[in-house]
Amino acid sequence: MRILLLDVNYDHSSTGKIVKDLETGLTLRGHSTMACYGRKVDGLKSAAVAIANSGEVYAHVALTRVTGKTGIYSPLATKKFINIVEEFKPDIVHLHELHGYYINFLDVINYLKKRNIPTVWTFHCEFMYTGKCGYAYDCEQWKTECRSCPQLREYPETWIFDRTNEMFKEKRACFVGFSALKILTPSHWLADRVKQSFLSASDIEVIYNGIDVEETFLPRSIARLREELGITTRHVIVSIGPDLMSDRKGGNWVLEIASRMLEEDVTFVMVGVSEPAKITSTNVIAIPRVNDQKLLSEYYSLGDFFLLTSKKETFSLVCAESLACGTPIIGFDSGAPTEVAPAGYGYFVDYADVEALSKLLLKSLVDRSAFFNSKECSQYARDNFGKNAMISSHLRVYREMVDEL
Repeated sequence: MRILLLDVNYDHSSTGKIVKDLETGLTLRGHSTMACYGRKVDGLKSAAVAIANSGEVYAHVALTRVTGKTGIYSPLATKKFINIVEEFKPDIVHLHELHGYYINFLDVINYLKKRNIPTVWTFHCEFMYTGKCGYAYDCEQWKTECRSCPQLREYPETWIFDRTNEMFKEKRACFVGFSALKILTPSHWLADRVKQSFLSASDIEVIYNGIDVEETFLPRSIARLREELGITTRHVIVSIGPDLMSDRKGGNWVLEIASRMLEEDVTFVMVGVSEPAKITSTNVIAIPRVNDQKLLSEYYSLGDFFLLTSKKETFSLVCAESLACGTPIIGFDSGAPTEVAPAGYGYFVDYADVEALSKLLLKSLVDRSAFFNSKECSQYARDNFGKNAMISSHLRVYREMVDEL
């Protein structure tokens, strides 16, 4: 089978890692694969094809800010991708994130629809059924029709004009008549959201995101890392995210909770802090982003608990990775993480209830009996989030679509 994958990233960020795992796994199983991606990363060595150039990306960002529209300012990258489809002649095109200032997504969708090319589309966020937002949070306009957007300054940010109603209608229209389409989501939580949108009649299926539970994300010895970081406290709480101090990932909530626990025998380790030197709390160790995945698994293993303070997650790869390393979750209820880490593997409180989260964390450090042990957490992740199962599930979907034509 010939399979073409497209995402904004490759081997970088959660979706980029998933695309790489899919491409590698499918190739090992004897399929002809090609991966295309939008945003270049320094040092990336791969056969994957970067379709966008930095100049066009920066222009796309600037024009989005000024005009209020996005996804229409990358004609060169769009033409390059369509040419690749024509030359590669895939049996299946698997789309991932089509936002990120790198492609004209409406042109791509209309092309695939017109050519009747079987298309699998994984929604990793809410962008394709909202006017513009990747995460709708508490706004529910997308259930009827977006207009007067309350999140114009959220990604993809616009400075002046509100074009969300126009973009909402364009998105809704592009799905009409797209019969050779299967929508995948990484959680039942997100699937339920899609079913409440204008895509309610679409063919929707859940396939959990997969991680390497065989060689990478598994419980690790932590003695070396504790010594290297100078940790002398009995307990350690870890928080990890690619942009941990962003509003969506909620790093400031971690700092707030740490400030309440200065007298406790606990150290907070935050991984993914872009400016670690600015974190001066005496019970906090701030670490920049860690790209070495095996080292990252040591950080996960270091924690008594993983502290999740995100505003919204449609899956939460960090929760799956943490569980695979034997570390259960405590955090805010931010959507899908309660599905990824059900009772015994994770416990959650209402978003922004820092008092309740602090109490839960303190209680759990004293009495861990409500949680499964490290081995049980790791086994749960192996059973539910292994990348081989993810690859097999995708292959089944691809074959079903091809057989239907």
